[in-house]
Amino acid sequence: EERGVNRAEVRRTIEIGQKCSAKFGRRKYGMSFSYRDVWRSKFYEHKHLEVYCVDEEEDTIVITVVIKYS
Repeated sequence: EERGVNRAEVRRTIEIGQKCSAKFGRRKYGMSFSYRDVWRSKFYEHKHLEVYCVDEEEDTIVITVVIKYS
């Protein structure tokens, strides 16, 4: 777990999140999670993940994960 996201949340976002295409032939998945916790001294109700991926043969490679708190 780094920067407020864990592997399970990334995997869940890829499996059932909203899918759309992104630049350079990549895919973007988005999903909101209930958070109700403090991050960097501020309380947030939700966090939204944007997971950018690319397919390599039979694998999905995660390029980056963007987290937005609200």
